[in-house]
Amino acid sequence: MGTTTEPLVNRQEADAPSEGPTPATPRYSRRLSDKILIAFHHGCDQGDFEVAEQLLHVLEMMLTRRPLTPDGTRRRNMESLVAAHERLWHLRHAETREQ
Repeated sequence: MGTTTEPLVNRQEADAPSEGPTPATPRYSRRLSDKILIAFHHGCDQGDFEVAEQLLHVLEMMLTRRPLTPDGTRRRNMESLVAAHERLWHLRHAETREQ
């Protein structure tokens, strides 16, 4: 049996960046509602309207509940929600418009 003289390195240590994020650096760059909206559009692009609709319901629940912080983005978020509903409706009714 052959042995190696190279030291064993923990895989996590090898994959870890040399400089970790500072405590002041945010861990995520997007809000959860933004990620759900992106997933909704991805579902629409893939033609998976059932998943897109469910994501839209989750997004609607998030945006219509009492806001956690008064950040002034509620109106913009609601406009995005309405636009998403309109997109899904148009995609689902595209076949009837083409006939």
